[in-house]
Amino acid sequence: MKIAVDFDGTIVKYAYPKIGKEIPFAIETLKLLQREHYQLILWTVREGVLLNEAVAYCEQRGLYFYAINFSFPKEDVTSCSFSRKIKVDLFIDDTNLGGLLDWGLIYKIIHNKLSLEDMLADNYHKMKRKRFKWFW
Repeated sequence: MKIAVDFDGTIVKYAYPKIGKEIPFAIETLKLLQREHYQLILWTVREGVLLNEAVAYCEQRGLYFYAINFSFPKEDVTSCSFSRKIKVDLFIDDTNLGGLLDWGLIYKIIHNKLSLEDMLADNYHKMKRKRFKWFW
């Protein structure tokens, strides 16, 4: 499974063009997913020197990507079949509807192959069993 991961606001707190502080458990979770044979692609707006800084930041922490801003290593951008749309199974990005989930929850969803709907339904049933009162 291929997963595209944003950098600013997802791996580190948003401070673009600077590199913000690491978001807790982001690097550890991504390295764990790699050990489980997920292919991670860094998918970021950063280019040139700023991209090199982001890649170096991750590599200094032991996180190496399958590809960077492409669907696969050495993708031919001059080919007539090249598409700017990246070919992945999942995106992890802070601009998702609802924002960036907690990295523990992200891992649980991916590792257990759950949908967000499954997670919400499971949490609802757990809370209902505990007899919480809902106020809306």
